[in-house]
Amino acid sequence: MKLSMKSEYAFLALIDLAANYSQGYMKIAEITEKRSIPRKYLEQIMLILKGSGYVKSRMGPDGGYKLGMKPEDISLAEVIRLLDGALAPVLAVSEYFYESSIIEQSHELMEVFSDIRIFIANRLENTSLKDLIPLNE
Repeated sequence: MKLSMKSEYAFLALIDLAANYSQGYMKIAEITEKRSIPRKYLEQIMLILKGSGYVKSRMGPDGGYKLGMKPEDISLAEVIRLLDGALAPVLAVSEYFYESSIIEQSHELMEVFSDIRIFIANRLENTSLKDLIPLNE
């Protein structure tokens, strides 16, 4: 698994939305300014997140973006799978994105990479946006 810049930006924006969850909608300009994310790029990311139900948007002076579900209900694994695909280091051990690979010729290598996938998946599945909200926010 390699986290893309798209996922990195998405996580920063989602953490801000999670921290602001009870206050309602947040302007995209607030996020882009705070996190130094290019606005057009963040808008594209937010469209993907909105299409998957992770965020909602509203137009107008009181509009912006907010989480589409509770911060504790969004795991890091879900977001990574949406934006970057498999959590596994090789697709031959991926649970959701399996593809045959030459590496399958070695049972020992498959076992190592499978163990890595299990560790990564467990950690990311059990970490939610709520866990990432800074204490001072």
